[in-house]
Amino acid sequence: MQNKLSFKEKLALRIHRSYVKKQSQLHKLDYLFWECTSLCNLACLHCGSDCKIIPDVKEMPAEDFLKVARQVAAKYDPKEIMIVVTGVEPLLRKDLPEVGAELKSLGFSWGMVTNGYAFTKERFRKLRANGLRSVTISLDGLKDSHDWMRGKAGSFDRALSAIELLAKEPKMTYDVVTCVNQRNFKELEDIKELLIQTGVKNWRLFMIDPIGRAASNPELLLNNEQFKKLLDFIHTNRQGGDIIASYGCDGFLDEYETKVRDGFFFCKAGVRVGSVLSNVDIGACPNIDRGFVHGNIYKDNFIDIWENKFEIYRNREYFKTGICANCENWKDCRGDGMHLHEPGNPNPLVCYNSMLD
Repeated sequence: MQNKLSFKEKLALRIHRSYVKKQSQLHKLDYLFWECTSLCNLACLHCGSDCKIIPDVKEMPAEDFLKVARQVAAKYDPKEIMIVVTGVEPLLRKDLPEVGAELKSLGFSWGMVTNGYAFTKERFRKLRANGLRSVTISLDGLKDSHDWMRGKAGSFDRALSAIELLAKEPKMTYDVVTCVNQRNFKELEDIKELLIQTGVKNWRLFMIDPIGRAASNPELLLNNEQFKKLLDFIHTNRQGGDIIASYGCDGFLDEYETKVRDGFFFCKAGVRVGSVLSNVDIGACPNIDRGFVHGNIYKDNFIDIWENKFEIYRNREYFKTGICANCENWKDCRGDGMHLHEPGNPNPLVCYNSMLD
């Protein structure tokens, strides 16, 4: 794709490249995920983990993750690191208040990513009292579209109820994310109005990538024309008003970069973002193919792994193959998000540049 950025934007991108290079060299941890469970209470059509509702499954003991948190707090300044509890669905764990209290005592800020189904007022109050600072919650359409995608009747009502709780909470950091697909594409304006009525200020929208269950479901994937219209919709709704829309962190968007985000694309996975996965592996973003993990907490010291591994995340030349090998946007795209790569596949699963061509 031919780069369509203005001279001023190209100059800003050149500065941004230097910033990315410097961050890759510094390799400073400032965002740590804990994938606390592999279980879920829904059956989402787009799930990248192919999670299952299985009772009595053995989960990672919270103390094992807290040992890692203590190592991190001893080595780095915990006030500069955000810990995000994710899952599949983190609210299936009953010990989150205790974990949160320990993270708070260590000096960390912590947040959570949830589908909202089990997000009751009582649980919210308990988590909030134990240091919960931020929440990301999903709303994937109006009632029928959301329940269809989430695979469970009533999931829309529960998610909306959770969003209402967050919107009313003083000094609460939160955002709503929407995975845009063929069914909810025409509902975006109505979803926006619903969120405004609820009091939501920040709304992130994603295109669903062909990963996990979504790879075999064409109803979930946008075509090129729809993708451009989605970005135009986001751009229109960043001009002030009652809600600010933004695009997710997936990939380089060329001429849309300065129109749909606060900053230029930068996949921070393995550069500034690490994770402890539900199977005790040490990785970067939990959405990335598990073929790119770098150890596990039962065999390896997390700090040693973080400081001495993750080379392919920081030096992305490893992915300059296939359709990326001679791309003129490589210096800014760097193969798009790490979650779009599979070991042994020379091409990313999606090329955002080609979709905008």
